[in-house]
Amino acid sequence: MQKPIAHRTDAPANQPGLLAPDTTGMNFYRADPALTDLLRIHLPEKLFRHIEPHLDRLGELAGGRLDDCARLADRHTPVLHQRDKFGRDTQWIEYHPAYRELENAAFGEFGIHALSLRKGIMGWPDKYPVVAKHAFTFLFNQTEFGMGCPINVTDGCAKLLANFGSDALKARYLDGLTSTDMSKLTQGGQFMTEKEGGSDVGTLTTTAVQEGDHWRLHGEKWFCSNADAKVVMLLARPEGAGPGTRGVGLFLMPRFLDDGSQNHYRIVRLKDKLGTRSMASGEIKLEGAIAYAVGKLDRGFVQMAEMVNSSRLSNGVKSTALMRRAYHDAMTVAKNRVVFGSRILDLPLGRRQMLKIMLPVEQALSMSFLTADALDRAEAGSQDAAALLRILTPTLKFRATRDARKVCGDALEMRGGIGYIEEFATARLLRDAHLGSVWEGTGNIVAIDALRRAVGRHGAESALAADLHARLDDSSTVPQAWRDKLRSLTDKAVGFAREVASRADNEADARRATSVLYHVASAVALAWEADRIYAMRGDARRLLLSRLVIDHRVSVNDPFRLTENATQQAIASLLLGERDANMAEVGELILAA
Repeated sequence: MQKPIAHRTDAPANQPGLLAPDTTGMNFYRADPALTDLLRIHLPEKLFRHIEPHLDRLGELAGGRLDDCARLADRHTPVLHQRDKFGRDTQWIEYHPAYRELENAAFGEFGIHALSLRKGIMGWPDKYPVVAKHAFTFLFNQTEFGMGCPINVTDGCAKLLANFGSDALKARYLDGLTSTDMSKLTQGGQFMTEKEGGSDVGTLTTTAVQEGDHWRLHGEKWFCSNADAKVVMLLARPEGAGPGTRGVGLFLMPRFLDDGSQNHYRIVRLKDKLGTRSMASGEIKLEGAIAYAVGKLDRGFVQMAEMVNSSRLSNGVKSTALMRRAYHDAMTVAKNRVVFGSRILDLPLGRRQMLKIMLPVEQALSMSFLTADALDRAEAGSQDAAALLRILTPTLKFRATRDARKVCGDALEMRGGIGYIEEFATARLLRDAHLGSVWEGTGNIVAIDALRRAVGRHGAESALAADLHARLDDSSTVPQAWRDKLRSLTDKAVGFAREVASRADNEADARRATSVLYHVASAVALAWEADRIYAMRGDARRLLLSRLVIDHRVSVNDPFRLTENATQQAIASLLLGERDANMAEVGELILAA
């Protein structure tokens, strides 16, 4: 059997001088034993052993060469050119060579966009499950969040085409969308947002008029990421169709026509964004652009919604990646910065702050892989998993993206004023983190989706309750009293979600109910993972995170009560240290006052 790759969590051996070092040179895979544990839980051993060397290489690149590229690509943003050097009206976007290098790694070497769609990538004879794919998503986005969008939308375009496109369209475009040969790759885009309707898709005004075997599109798309993508999926209202989302069709629009000329749409300008600056987002004017219908015209919104749900999972994973990178940086500072004669990590407030950064990261990591596993099982035909996925996806997207903003800000603060300087990664992480909360639906929209639709319309909370109860039943080494507490909280969280979903005047509570579902589900997941990891290698410390979730994110705390005691100190020492702890030791701390 192949020997597992050794992991480390120490800071890189560089020479910081008077300043605390950063994560330069860190292998983000080796620095993350929790990622390895969760992959071993969710993946067959043979597949895990196959991908681990590739994850190790990506982890090394992400903390090294690709991180240098990410800084350069963020600094040297894309430039839109309206004409070529001969004066022809041929639009093109200029990218810094560092961005191209990031593309080569993501699309070429690792093929992240096609891992679940194409066989044979990185020597694996079959397609990869979503859990494996998002391990690569997670590592890559720790170095460059902006590139995560082109990867995701190319993946989404290929899925839409594979699921709903005609044989002729698939024969023409699918191979290019899933290619890892950079000379053959056709990146995808999804142009959804309009001035008239962002989240309210039913108000869109882009029109489609049939002309033989194709359609002509007219209108504007207001926020189009990967603006120069060669294949674009978008929604438009066919001539004569009714109002609302039922009258919206899904179309494939190529960037170039058969004669090599550009299709009839213009990139009006590129967006000047807060974050994800490396990637070109633009405004698009459709001037009779040629496009092809994908699937049934009256099912366009429903078909696109499937992609949006997949994209929301990816969004949650990417926000988790930002948090993990922020945690790595904060921990590097805490271990190496000496103030008032002590390391920051050895000071009470420093330790508490590191725990507050760590907890949402581990919650999001657990929930990301729980959701990815549900998607894998749903695609294999499980109706229970499909219902579970329906509630987990918006719940993950809502909470993880919001937590990322706080975590990245707190990690910046650990470095102090230096963290605010763009030479370090923390400022970029914080800028990028704010995208997650608005991408694929704002917090309000996603919370309503979780409560009104997943719970109120589909009853998906029943699948979540059944899944969480089954995981607790399957965690025999976890103390019975703690499992009973989690069962009770699961029932309360589900009951509260049902109450909010059932009453029209309770919409304002949708965000809180979604957060409670997330926190309780993550506490159960952490306990279940602790049982599995303890069986694999004798370490039960992940169970301590389950308690911290309940203590700090579910329970109502008295602001006037002192909370620091010997139990809390022991929990902090174990979680912030590197010593394994058995279930007996951890079990005592879980139940202690």
